[in-house]
Amino acid sequence: MATGQLFSRTTQALFYNYKEFPIQRMLDFDFLCGRETPSVAGIISPGSEGYQKLFFGQGEIAIPVHANIEAACQAHPTADVFINFASYRSAAASSMAALKQPTIRVVAIIAEGVPESDTKQLIAYARSNSKGGMSNELYNTIACVTDGIYEGIAIGGDVFPGSTLSDHVLRFNSIPQVKMIVVLGELGGRDEYSLVEALKQGKVAKPVVAWRTSFLMSIGSCMNQGAKSGGELESAQAKNQALKDAGAAVPTSYEALEAAIKETFDKVVEEGNIASVKEFTPPPIPEDLSFAIKSGKVRAPTHIISTISDDRGEEPCYAGVPMSSIIEKGYGVGDIISLLWFKRSLPRYCTQFIEICVMLCADHGPCVSGAHNTIVTARAGKDLVSSLVSGLLTIGPRFGGAIDDAACYFKDARDRDQE
Repeated sequence: MATGQLFSRTTQALFYNYKEFPIQRMLDFDFLCGRETPSVAGIISPGSEGYQKLFFGQGEIAIPVHANIEAACQAHPTADVFINFASYRSAAASSMAALKQPTIRVVAIIAEGVPESDTKQLIAYARSNSKGGMSNELYNTIACVTDGIYEGIAIGGDVFPGSTLSDHVLRFNSIPQVKMIVVLGELGGRDEYSLVEALKQGKVAKPVVAWRTSFLMSIGSCMNQGAKSGGELESAQAKNQALKDAGAAVPTSYEALEAAIKETFDKVVEEGNIASVKEFTPPPIPEDLSFAIKSGKVRAPTHIISTISDDRGEEPCYAGVPMSSIIEKGYGVGDIISLLWFKRSLPRYCTQFIEICVMLCADHGPCVSGAHNTIVTARAGKDLVSSLVSGLLTIGPRFGGAIDDAACYFKDARDRDQE
């Protein structure tokens, strides 16, 4: 990768704390983008191992599940992104463990409310980015008037931001695939002035379109924005003017931002700095069967037909007898077996016989030597007496005859006590 480049079309990630829906959404996006390999290389589920089945397009794939971060990184050395879906209580510890792995370059933490002390430790160890609320709207605007977005970074208003606008603009400036840079700021702070200095010093050679938005400005108010944002230098008017003086393309309003982006992009195309990109129609994402059935789009046949139980009503039934009746009448194991096996309620003497058979089998089962020999002899076609005798002949110290040795030990102990 080029200097400053964090992601590419072949980037793969490790997903911490299994969440089916977000992972499936990532795989669906991979499918829409035409990726040949899934962006999720492995899943980390503490204490669990195995595989998790998910869809990649129309086919199912098995993604490995690892019990810890170290094992996942060793198994997938090319996966350099760590997506952390842990709770705010454990997000810091797991993120720090990932940052210490030599194969991990980027850590994305989804949790909110991480304790302040943990946040400071993470920032001290690595550069971090926080979220912004207007990024999706900006991405859509750029996609409508250009050939697409290479990378998007949102820096929100957290108390401890780990990076600045200029950090990322300078990083984008060093990536050959990036031809122009768009910056959208919100109210408060002085982060834009680091970008202003970078532009003045000639550190950014690519076209920059920038706008510092303000709610008060968008409705045409003449109020002093600096009083609302903490000072004149933090006002939207001052920042937009400084960006414009430094050489950035600054529109007259947020509504004009789209036109400014398009104008700058068209100019870059005319200069021959951007090769034409062939548009393609993304394939449709197959809909999950469960959602399709709920929406009434498809109907699926049943796989089995049960004649002994029925769960279509408000309560399940065994051979037509509601579960509530079974409980109220105190049905035993024999009664339940008669309903499920014979599909009707048998007389009490029959159900008692069934329960005796169950208890006899539960005592030692059919696998001891006597029972085994009796079964084998009977299956060979011998008569009842021969089958019974073949089982009785196996009685000895290890089967059936242990009571004889117990009696001997008991008598010996008794005799010793009398002496």
